[in-house]
Amino acid sequence: MNAKKIAVIGNGSFATALVKVLTDNHQSIIWWMRSVEAKEHIVLHHHNPHYLSQVYFHSKDILLSNNINEAIDQADIILLAVPSAFLIDVLQQINPIVAKTKIFVSAIKGIVPGHNVLINEYLQSLFGTAGDCYCCITGPCHAEEIAAEKLSYLTFSSENLDLANSIADLFATKYLRTIKSADVYGVQFAAILKNIYALGAGIAHGLDYGDNFLSVYNTNCFAEMKEFMTTIAEHRQQLNTPHHYITSAYLGDLLVTSYSLHSRNRRFGNMIGKGYSVNAAKLELNMVAEGYYAAKCIFEINETIHAHTPIINEIYDVLWKNKSAKHAFKNIEEVLE
Repeated sequence: MNAKKIAVIGNGSFATALVKVLTDNHQSIIWWMRSVEAKEHIVLHHHNPHYLSQVYFHSKDILLSNNINEAIDQADIILLAVPSAFLIDVLQQINPIVAKTKIFVSAIKGIVPGHNVLINEYLQSLFGTAGDCYCCITGPCHAEEIAAEKLSYLTFSSENLDLANSIADLFATKYLRTIKSADVYGVQFAAILKNIYALGAGIAHGLDYGDNFLSVYNTNCFAEMKEFMTTIAEHRQQLNTPHHYITSAYLGDLLVTSYSLHSRNRRFGNMIGKGYSVNAAKLELNMVAEGYYAAKCIFEINETIHAHTPIINEIYDVLWKNKSAKHAFKNIEEVLE
């Protein structure tokens, strides 16, 4: 891909880590963030005051803006890196005529709340974004480890494999390996589901279940993920290509999100297991746990497709129906094999 300007939308931990990767590769960046304070802090102090503050940026490599349409206008590629819960509000600020001419890359491991659609589907309905102008980033990729230059692997998926390769090249560094895929729907649903299961793993840890239980729990989560994927494939007739489930974008991402102390979904679940209310856990975490919103979206989708998802159903009941975490996991104990 010829030199392109990239607008990064969002200033959370993953957005910050991806900006580091892109600037390490000397890519031209315009970084949009809602917070005027954060923008001014980066201009003066060269690091994000709230996320990955140990990462320093050279101001000459980045143009900062609080005006989203200014950022969009100047860019060829739009990198979406905001929590899915805020995506609608962010995208509705964008001039749709300008958006139609852009390539969109999603680093959001979530589903659009209230619409229960994937990011590419929402972009298509809002801007008419074609499948060959969309790429998603998935895989086991904690922002903290990427920022620390610990070797990581990301999967870049697009219906247009040439685009997947081109976008992957923008991010490839000595500490970030890239995997290319055409499995756009599969890897996105896998990323959504693993957040729910990781939140459940956190609940189990908070309830004082041990590693032996968690190993069986994660094995069954992976089987349930495959069941959901197979069922939605048949229902939507969109996932009609073979899936390689034993890959980093499926199994790898599930494992790291369930076990890692960096995982915000695991931490959120851990608080629920220890007796926090959902609202108290939100306040304590002070970040968005995608699995919380995903549990509701996937539960609602499943009311139509009827996949067998007893683990997700119990987690949904804990998060959204005020069910006792202890009682929910007693039920989960009975379905594990």
